[in-house]
Amino acid sequence: MTRVAVMSAGSWGTAFASLLAEAGSTVTMWARRQAVVDQINAGRNRDYLPDLELPDTVRATADPAEACAGAEIVVLAVPSQTLRANLAEWGDAIPADADVVSLMKGVELGTTLRMSEVIGQVAGVEQERIVVVSGPNLAKEIALHQPAASTVACVDLAAAERVAAACASRVFRPYTTHDVVGTEICGATKNVVGLAVGMAEGMGFGDNTKATIITRGLAETTRLGLALGAEPQTFLGLAGVGDLIATCMSPLSRNHSFGVMLGRGLTVAEATAEMKQTTEGVKSCESILSLAQHHGVDMPIVEQVVGVVRDGQAVTEVGPRLMARDLKSERH
Repeated sequence: MTRVAVMSAGSWGTAFASLLAEAGSTVTMWARRQAVVDQINAGRNRDYLPDLELPDTVRATADPAEACAGAEIVVLAVPSQTLRANLAEWGDAIPADADVVSLMKGVELGTTLRMSEVIGQVAGVEQERIVVVSGPNLAKEIALHQPAASTVACVDLAAAERVAAACASRVFRPYTTHDVVGTEICGATKNVVGLAVGMAEGMGFGDNTKATIITRGLAETTRLGLALGAEPQTFLGLAGVGDLIATCMSPLSRNHSFGVMLGRGLTVAEATAEMKQTTEGVKSCESILSLAQHHGVDMPIVEQVVGVVRDGQAVTEVGPRLMARDLKSERH
């Protein structure tokens, strides 16, 4: 059996831990709160996925060193903007020969680093051991054992294949690639596009409007990814258009739901209080825009989301501003 540590006990971390255990691994989860540890050790994470009965081979601890001890795979599932602080606290507990899996979808504020870059910088993990898992993986559907697939990316395909083998099952199919950059850019940017689609829905707009935002959002994501050296086909795969569709259209998507609330007139603070869990696009939209501007990439939808979330601009002005853009500025 493969020994796996899952660092975090949120919805996706819990669902992925269950996937790994059902595929044959023994899993130790790390949770900061002892109450969550006790729930998991009793068979369910009632705070996040109360209907999921966890396999007997999943246990939890509040001690990060205990969770990581002897692990062949270490899965990181903390909120993206807390990754640096978490790794500074317990990154040295990660075994030197373990594959390190990122389930996180974000770009760090201030540095504009992707999550794999933060892992390498703070924890000293070589890029050949950092594996990114990204795709249309809504945690509640995974917990219900509904069929799904995902991209598993690493510059060393052998590492990607090890992680893929550890999570493959009758309901979860991984596809490997070496395009880490594209996979991460897709995962981070789709959250921002999901916010924009949610805003449109909250304002009462229909499928034409939402399809337009999704398609142009994919164009923006692709432009940024290609500028950073990603491969074009990644954006047409599970990490790209697959995850984008799920995030933009599903009521289970936190980013979509947050956007709907903004579209209905709630403030960012009010929507945040309603959501209770982290909505990655709200935090990462600003850093994604900064990254794009640094590389000379035009991302008008992301720019408008930043205007609403950071600058307090009216949601009702997003559509008119986008529609009034110079036609010569975007020809494809």
